[in-house]
Amino acid sequence: MNFRELRVYQKAYANSLEIHKVSMEFPKYEQYELGSQMRRASKSVAMNVAEGYGKGYSKAEFKRFLMMALGSNDEVRVQLDYCRDLGYITSEQHSHYEAECVAVGKMLTTMLKKWQ
Repeated sequence: MNFRELRVYQKAYANSLEIHKVSMEFPKYEQYELGSQMRRASKSVAMNVAEGYGKGYSKAEFKRFLMMALGSNDEVRVQLDYCRDLGYITSEQHSHYEAECVAVGKMLTTMLKKWQ
């Protein structure tokens, strides 16, 4: 199995694509500030899963990558709050992306428990 077959990777990747697209609709100045931060953080979730799983690290190392992915996922959640409160996304969009982040977070937490 490779990292692309992991459901958590697939979900995190899909979420980061959606976040990337919506962030490009922000006002110009926010595309380079908050938008850029969101794009990097959301992509970091999938990238950390891929890197940790793909290199055949020890359990402890893989768990470290999963923890970084979880931290990036939570960072995106805070950024989504800012986007909603600043009027860059609707409450409905916020609810959708938040639910996706929560789902990814649960998957990462489950994976962490399995790798103990």
